[in-house]
Formats: sequence, structure tokens, C-alpha cells
Amino acid sequence: MCGGRGTRLDADVEKPLVPVAGVPMVDRVRDALVASRVDDVYAVVSPHTPATRDHVDLPVIEAPGDGYVDDLAYALERVDQPVLTVAADLPLLTETSVNAVLDAFTSGSMTVAVPTARKRRLGVSVDTTFTHEGRDLAPAGVNVVGGGEDLVYVSEDPSLAVNVNRPGDVRVAEELLSS
Repeated sequence: MCGGRGTRLDADVEKPLVPVAGVPMVDRVRDALVASRVDDVYAVVSPHTPATRDHVDLPVIEAPGDGYVDDLAYALERVDQPVLTVAADLPLLTETSVNAVLDAFTSGSMTVAVPTARKRRLGVSVDTTFTHEGRDLAPAGVNVVGGGEDLVYVSEDPSLAVNVNRPGDVRVAEELLSS
């Protein structure tokens, strides 16, 4: 998913193209997905991200740009399920973390979440939270969408915990990449 406006980031380029340690975030996410066991990788873009559409070297689904939920629904109508959805703002995503999510998936749908305390310890922003089985969690920006019951997979993995939504998140991601 790389069609959002990224207004909180206040960057000079489209959010998916924001460089983290010199590499656009969308390239880092693409590389992790292509190296993983995912069969097909698509970039979901919108009218808000024309430079991203031109940049990615993946098959593109052009969503209308009506917001994340609407654009996701639009994309899901065009692919077979179950499908792994990944936000383009996860610059630490790795082949290993993607495969761990695939290994955890059994059936239905699955939300990947990170404890909010983990995100705060890392120093990244926490914008959306929910409580599951007594734990305060933040969505990771990775989901498996299929039919049936929605499971929650909780991970402490920093590669799933660092979503870049604000300038400070870029700094944290770069520090973690250099360590």
C-alpha cells in the first residue's frame, strides 16, 4: 500500500519515496517482499502518488485515492485471497519478518500488531492502538486478508514496529539500520 498522502511526515517527496538511510522506503519494503515466500507483489498507488507509480518496478494497482480503507478494499477486489497487505512505511521490514508472518498465518484473516510499549521503547510514534487480550497494541501495517475469523499476531520485532509517520521516525529507523 503506497498511495497515501503522508501529511504527518511533512516531506519534500511522496511518503513511499522518503529515503531512509539513502533508500526510498518503498524500495526497502519491495525488496523484503520479493525476497520472501510471497508469490506475487503489487504496488497499490493512487492519484496522490504519481511519482511512486513511476518509480516502482512492480505491477501496479491504481486505487482511487479515497483513503487507506477504501483503497485497500479497491485493491482486494482485484487479487485472489488470502493476500498479505503491507504499508510502504515499514523501512526495516525484512524477508525474515515477512516469512514469520506467513508462518503464523493459518486461516481466515490476521492482523499483525506490536505492543505499544515496544514502539515507545524504540522511540517511534504511536498513532493508533487497540486492546487485545488485555494488551495495548498498535497495528504494524501488515495484515493477511482472507475469509473468516480475524486473528491477531503479536510481534516484538523492530522490523514490524517501526512505521515512519513523522520525521522522528525516520531518525529512529536510520539509527536501527546502522546498529
